[in-house]
Formats: sequence, C-alpha cells, structure tokens
Amino acid sequence: MATKTMTPTPNMPPIPNREDIVATWNYLERGITRVITDLEKGIDMQMYMGVYTAVHNFCTAQKAVGAPGPAAHPHHQRGAHLLGEELYNKLIDYLKSHLSRIVDASKSHTDEALLSFYIKEWGSYTVAAKYIHHLFRYLNRHWVKREMDEGKKNVYDVYTLHLVQWRNVLFAQVSGKVMDAVLKLVERQRNGETIEHGRIKQVVDSFVSLGLDEAEPSKSTLDVYRFHFERPFLDATKEFYQAESKQFVAENSVVEYMKKAETRLAEEEERVSMYLHQDIAIPLKKACNQALIADHSTILREEFQVLLDNDREEDMARMYNLLSRIPEGLEPLRNRFETHVRNAGFAAVAKVQSSEGDKLEPKVYVDSLLEIHTQYQGLVKRAFNDEPEFTRSLDNACREFVNRNEVCKSGSNKSPELLAKYTDVLLRKSSTSIEEADLERTLTQIMTVFKYIEDKDVFQKFYSRMLARRLVHSNSSSDDAETSMISKLKEACGFEYTNKLQRMFQDMQISKDLNKEFRDHLEGVEYTKPVDSTFSILGTGFWPLTPPSTDFNPPAEISAEIERFIRFYKHKHDGRKLTWLWHLCKGELKAGYCKNSKTPYTFQVSIYQMAILLLFNEKDSYTYEDMVGATQLSGEVLDQALAVILKAKVLVMGGAGEKPGPGKTFRLNYDFKSKKIRVNLNLGGVKEAKQEEAETNKTIEEDRKLVLQSAIVRIMKARKKMKHTQLMSETINQIRSRFMPKVGDIKKCIEILLDKEYLERLDDDELGYLA
Repeated sequence: MATKTMTPTPNMPPIPNREDIVATWNYLERGITRVITDLEKGIDMQMYMGVYTAVHNFCTAQKAVGAPGPAAHPHHQRGAHLLGEELYNKLIDYLKSHLSRIVDASKSHTDEALLSFYIKEWGSYTVAAKYIHHLFRYLNRHWVKREMDEGKKNVYDVYTLHLVQWRNVLFAQVSGKVMDAVLKLVERQRNGETIEHGRIKQVVDSFVSLGLDEAEPSKSTLDVYRFHFERPFLDATKEFYQAESKQFVAENSVVEYMKKAETRLAEEEERVSMYLHQDIAIPLKKACNQALIADHSTILREEFQVLLDNDREEDMARMYNLLSRIPEGLEPLRNRFETHVRNAGFAAVAKVQSSEGDKLEPKVYVDSLLEIHTQYQGLVKRAFNDEPEFTRSLDNACREFVNRNEVCKSGSNKSPELLAKYTDVLLRKSSTSIEEADLERTLTQIMTVFKYIEDKDVFQKFYSRMLARRLVHSNSSSDDAETSMISKLKEACGFEYTNKLQRMFQDMQISKDLNKEFRDHLEGVEYTKPVDSTFSILGTGFWPLTPPSTDFNPPAEISAEIERFIRFYKHKHDGRKLTWLWHLCKGELKAGYCKNSKTPYTFQVSIYQMAILLLFNEKDSYTYEDMVGATQLSGEVLDQALAVILKAKVLVMGGAGEKPGPGKTFRLNYDFKSKKIRVNLNLGGVKEAKQEEAETNKTIEEDRKLVLQSAIVRIMKARKKMKHTQLMSETINQIRSRFMPKVGDIKKCIEILLDKEYLERLDDDELGYLA
C-alpha cells in the first residue's frame, strides 16, 4: 500500500513511513503532547488528521523497521496485533510520565490553591483524553476490542485508560491532600464563611468519574468516591457536630439546642443538593442524626414533659421532628404523652365532679371529656403530624379516663349512661333547641366519646329506653336528627346494634298510617266524638317497655274510644293481642270551671291523672277510697299522680298530714290560678327516674349473662374441646366490642352451662361441648 504524504504544518513534521516504528511514535508523541498540553491554543485539522492517520498506519504495518522476530510475522493480523499492543504500551508510558510531572507540580500547592490546581489539571486532562480517544479510534475498534473480547484484564478503551492512569499515578498520591483541602473548606462554610462550593462539586465529580469496575470496564462504580470522599467527609462531619453540640448544650437551653440542630440538619440537606453526590444523602443524614439527636436524646425526652405542661406546641413539634429521625426515638414521648392525657382527663372529671356534686349534669360531664380529647387531638394533628402511633396513645389515654374516672369508680357503666342522657337532652324538644348544623356537629362529638366507651351495651339500653319515650310522647326535636344518630351508631357498631332502634321508627310510621285509616273509618260512623285520640302500635320484641305495674280502670270516655279502636284493629289484624301501656298514655283536658280565668286552662296530664280529674265532672269532692275504687290504681301510683295535682293546687286536700292517702278527702279548687294557660301536670318524679335507672341496670346484667352464655356455647360448638383459660380468653375477645366482661362473670356462666349440660368437664382442665 502506498503511503500518502501530507503537507507539513509549521509545528508538525510530515507523517513518517508506517514501518518505521520509532519515527512513527515520535511523530505521535508530538501530536499527543500538543493535545494534552496546548489544547487551549486549538488544533489545526492537518495535525489532527496526521495523528489519526499515523495511528492507523502504525496499527496496520506488516513489517517494522528494527523490530525483531515476531514483528515481521508473515500473517498480517498477528503483526498488527503486536504493533497495536506496542502502541498501547507506549501510550501508557507517556501518560505515566506526564502524570508524574503533574504530581511533582502539585507539591508546591496546599489547601485552596491545591484544589484549584487539581481541578484545572483534571479538566484539561479529561478534555484532552476525549480528543486522544478519538485520534486512537482505530486502535480502540480493532486491537482494544479484540483484547477485551478475549477477556484480557487491564485493557481499556483509550479514554478509560486515561482515567485509570490518573487514578493509579496521580490520584493515589494527591487524593488525601485534596480531600483535606475540601474538608477545611466545608468546615469554614459550617462556621459561617462564604466559599466557592463549585470547586467541591468538581472534586466530587472527578472522584465519581474514577469509579471504574475492574471486572467490567464498561461499567462504573462509586467505590473510589465512597472510600476517598464519602468516608472521610462523614467522619469529619460527625466529629464536627459532636464537638459543637456538646458545647452548645452545655451553654444553652434544650429548646435553643433544638433550634440549632434543626438549622444544622437543614444546612446539611442543602449541602447535598448544592455540591455533594446524592449517594451521600442517607449516610450523611444518619451521621448528623447520631451526632445532633441520638447523642442528646435523653435530655430532649426529659424536656418533653415540661413542654407538655406548658402547652409549648411549636417546641413539641420541633422535638417530634427531631426524634422521629432516629430509630425508636418517639416511643418514650408517646408513653409520656399517653400518661399526661390520661391524667388530664382524670383531673378534668374530678374537677367537674367536685363542683357539681351529686347533681352532675350529663352535658357538663360529656363536655369535660370532649374538651380534653379535642385539646390533645389538636396537639397530635398540629405537633405530631397526625402520626398513627401518637393517635393510638391518645386513644388509649381517652379510653382510660372515659371508662375509669372518679365518676365511674366501680366500673365504666356511668359514662355510657350519662352519654345516653346527654344525647336524649339534645334530641328532645326543648325551648333551647339548637340549630340543625350545630346539632349534627354535637352528635358527631357524642360519637367521639362513644368510640371510647367499653360498655356499649349500657349505652344501647339507656339510649333505646329514652328513644322509646321520645317517640311515644312525640317529643323528638327532629326525625332527621334521630335518623342521623342511629346511622352513626350503625356505622360504629353494625346492623345488629341498631336493628331494634330502626324497627321502633318503623312502628311509629306504621302507627301514623293506622291512625289515618282509623279516622277515615270513624267518618263513616255516626257518633258523638268526646276525644281526639292517637294510638301507637309498638312491637313487643323491639321496644324496651314494661307493662304497667298497676290495675287501671280508664274513664268511660276513654274506654269507649279504646273499644272502637280495638274492633277496628282486630278486623285488620285478627289474632293479635294488644297490651295497653297505661303508664305511657297522656292527654289534655280543658278546664272551664275556674272563677278567675276568662280563658279555659288546658291541663297536660297522664292517663292516670286524667282518670282522677274527670271524676270531678260528677261532683266537687272525693275521698281517697272513692278514687281507688273508681280508678282501680294501686296506692303508690295513685299517690304519685295526686302529688303533682295537689302541688299545682288544682285539687286541695282535707285531713291530717301532708301526703295523700287513706282517710283523705280531695276537693276541686275553683280559685286555681296559673300564669300559663297550658299547665303541665304530667311530671315524672325523681323517684320514678331512679326506679327506671335501676330497672335498666338490672336488665343490662341479665342480658349480659345471656350474651356471655351464647358466646361460650358458640365457641365450644365450633371448637368441641377447649382449655378453660383458652375459653375465657376467646370469650373476652368476642364480647369486648359490646362490653368488657369480668372474669368472674364468665366463670359463673361456664358453671351455669355445665349445670344445664351444654358443657362437660374433661381431663387436664379441658371443657367439652355436649350436642
């Protein structure tokens, strides 16, 4: 092949004969030197092409002048192979020599000057490496590729070779000093000085670029960066902050230290984004957390109680954010928070109890519980980021003070009872009815307390009795509010919990339709209508109502109306039995006999009071015995009915003593006066309320025994055999959503089931199920 001679430039001789290896390398060396040292002056195309062509010629020469034996191998490929290797090795020697000179030059520089020198040399070297890589492209494509394909070690493309030589020759000797300079610069920045952080970024990039995978040169690793930059940087960071934080804590308050720590942590995060590699983010955060937080976690936690006691919300949020950065950092805070909230709840209830005494209003009690919950729920939200574990601590504390406070004492029955009574006050018609939106909000708050109540069956019993009274007496403030509350209970406890409550509503709707049909029926019958009546048909299994405790003979006017309704109802529903709940019946009487009133009074009365007062249409006075004979009421019920009438002075009593009873005479008071035209005489006494309370609590205990027994049977039917202790544990787990059963009650129920032969005793403390 003929050699093409290129026109020489002033700086470059003509390309030598391809077979003259020495001359060829000298020519290449001048070109490489020009690229690697004077690149900023630019490269003319003639020189560039001359070097490229010389490399090509060198690698494709078949004979070499002055080359011994193997270089003159008859096979072209073998010769080219050997010549390629020789050129590669000459380039290595050249780079080593060049880099050694740079190492010597670096010794005259220190600190920032060294950084500037390193960065400048690195920049020049890597740019030159890209040009030389391109000039040696023929070598890369043929000799280097073949060597790498054959699995030869320590052979790289020309650009990578430059990096390997930089790492082996220069970096190995100067990296420590460069890193010291970097760390001094960073420390100056941490101490408040402004630095040229771009230099550090360039150093980081160079360290990363030198991460070459020896096994697979085409891939890179961060090993060099991690060992030579990350490791010393982390050590220096930890050392710096340990010393600084120790001194700062000794001279400042805990709150001031937390502010300082926050600032330092933010600075380090910014440092990563500004000039560090992203790989350092996690280990740097870990090192800072250890030095700034974990090492001082004890004094931080001790300060937490002070912050709680003084409602220092912002500082608690600061502490939360700091301690959340270290493993198990928050657990002691959660425990202290739970104890604090529990004690605050107990104190709030004790305070209202001492101020209210025995006359503790349900609203006051529930508001005291809600106030504590609202206060600390807000704290969890604002200071503790609504963290689930802090919420759990709050829930645990609330469950404690709701169920085991001073008012509850012997158990948790009082909280559900008072909560049900407060709900009744809200849902009852009253002169101080609240707006619909406010009512809905208050009902939602009621459900907050309800969530923490353990004995949900107690609430259910009291609530259902009170709902029954509201419905029977048409005393609900709003059907929508009632429905909303039942929906909330259903969502919290399921369909079974509210099934009877919903059926009560259905009965009232059916009763409305039935009354309309009854009125339509009466329109076709000619008779004098002495009363305007309304009847409610209540399903026995769904309403928590007991039959009357006394015999009763209703007045003739009422009896006639009742007979008409019974005939109508039995015609529609043959075979159904009606039981009259006289103690829940009420009505109104017009009183036109009073001398001092131009407008007749309207007396709102119970059916028993109505029976008593209607007697006085016949004559003006009756003895106690006459009343008993006419009404058939028991003495206790008659006395209660008369007491309110006498107190209002509708009747006056003759005879010794202040209370109605045998031997007394009762006379109609024609001089009766009242500021109101409508006078309510149907007032249940305190005694009646306490009696109902006692009855409710009694039915709760009875129902619990049945619930426990059915749960035990259900478990044993499924398991057939069970250890006594396992059965107890499983029963508690199944029942706890309704109420918290006592171990003694479960044992009693097991004994009852053993006596009834539902269960049997087996060996080794086991119980067996008897089908």
